[in-house]
Amino acid sequence: MTPPGVDEDAALVRQAKAGDYAAFEALMAKYERRMYGLTVGILQQREDAEDAVQRTFLSVVEHLKGFREEAAFRTWLTRIATNHALEILRKRRGLPTVPFEESPSADDEAGPPFPEFVAGWRENPERLATRAETAALMDKALAELDEKHRAVFLLRDVQGFSVAETSSALGITEGNVKVRLLRARLKLRERLTRDFGDPATRVDLGHPHGP
Repeated sequence: MTPPGVDEDAALVRQAKAGDYAAFEALMAKYERRMYGLTVGILQQREDAEDAVQRTFLSVVEHLKGFREEAAFRTWLTRIATNHALEILRKRRGLPTVPFEESPSADDEAGPPFPEFVAGWRENPERLATRAETAALMDKALAELDEKHRAVFLLRDVQGFSVAETSSALGITEGNVKVRLLRARLKLRERLTRDFGDPATRVDLGHPHGP
C-alpha cells in the first residue's frame, strides 16, 4: 500500500527538479517539523537539531537533481537528516564521522538484552503516559540508548516508518532494523520499570548463563 502523500511528493520532486522553487519550499514545509523531531530525538539538543535540519535542506538543494526516486522522497530525506544528526553527535563526542551503516553492530547479532529488573508497574501504563513526569523520564531513557538503537526506535515507533522504509533510510538490513528495535524497546521498558515498577512484584529471573 502506498503511504499517503507519496504521489504528491513525487510530483513536487519533479517540479522542483525542473526549477520550481515553490515546489521545493512545499516539500521542506511538509517535512520540516518531522525532521526536526527526528534530529532532536537523536541529538537531545535543540540547537544541534536545528543545525542538522538546516544541513539536511542544504544537502537536498545540492543533490535533488541526482535523486533517482528509487525510494520515496521522505525515506531519502530521512536518511540525509539521520546522517547529519549522527555526524554532529560524533563530532560532539570527538569520534570519527563514519556513515551510520558502518557503525559497529556486533551486539546486534547477539540475542536481545537480558532484563535485570522485571516487575509489575505500580499504576496503569496508559495513565502514567499522560503525565509530564513520564514524558521527561522517557526523554531521559531515550538519551541513554545507543545512537543506532535510538535512531531505529524514533523512525519505527515515533515517526511511524515501516521496517522496509527504516531499512532504506538508515542503510541497514531489515533484520538489523528488527533486532535493533527489539533491543531499544526492551531497554526502554526496563529503564521505565525501574522508575514505575513495584519492587514487591519483582521477578528474579536469575542469570541467563548461570548453572
